[in-house]
Amino acid sequence: MASFLYFILPALGGYTLMSLYLLKNPQILHKKKRAAFHCTHISHRGGSGERIESTMEAFTHAVEQGTGMLELDCHLTRDGHVVVSHDENLLRQTGHDVTISSLNLEDLPLYKDRLEVTFNAGHYSTGTDRKFTLLEEVFRKFPKMPVNIEIKEDNSLLMEKNSTMPYSFSMRRGLQLLLLYYSGLLPFVPLGESFLQFYLPRIINRTYIPEERLLKNSMVIYLIEKLTMRKSLFKHLANRGIQVHLFVCNEDPDIEAAFEAGATGVMTDYPTLLTDYLHRHRSQD
Repeated sequence: MASFLYFILPALGGYTLMSLYLLKNPQILHKKKRAAFHCTHISHRGGSGERIESTMEAFTHAVEQGTGMLELDCHLTRDGHVVVSHDENLLRQTGHDVTISSLNLEDLPLYKDRLEVTFNAGHYSTGTDRKFTLLEEVFRKFPKMPVNIEIKEDNSLLMEKNSTMPYSFSMRRGLQLLLLYYSGLLPFVPLGESFLQFYLPRIINRTYIPEERLLKNSMVIYLIEKLTMRKSLFKHLANRGIQVHLFVCNEDPDIEAAFEAGATGVMTDYPTLLTDYLHRHRSQD
């Protein structure tokens, strides 16, 4: 036993020191990713706290406020159109208990004229535009604006990959990332992803009330925060050219907490709020 420890302890010590060194200096093993854009200001569903979510009016307003990226979700209609919508079932958004995939584009109902903000419970947005928009219309109107697309269904037509397009960690890959980080293997492993996007845990059960029973437990949220909000992890990813976006931050203290944790960008429902925050803090630098 003593002879075993004689060999294993120095090996573990050397591995730990090497891992910590490479965690801080990833450029030794990995070429830094060079993204075509770097986004600090991201508008969730187009800024769903200031205009009705995912409408062209919301996207236009967010761009006017200086957002650097539009975040949106997509579904496919029965007649094959890619529609921007967070939900497949339209009950929450329109009051009609129907699915996008069961309707043709021309039969989609209008959004409610007053819609609760998912990540700011008890607060509502309004707007003059209540129509669903097509993804191609967003691309046409904002040809130079980075768009973060979350595909909400396992559909082969929507899931076709473009090998040149940057992509984010999936839930499964995010869990693998944490395992690599805590095992010390992360500095040695190549990563294909260009973005890590994750909840800011402190908003859960305060401004965002999840449906999942497990996430209603305060101890679970505490553990998630301790396990995931690791500044050394986020700094390592940023040094490898992987952008870290935390969401959905709808109050100044949450925006500040996200940047303090090491986020390179923040996603918000209130693009005007985030713009004001960034202007104030940049002027202080």
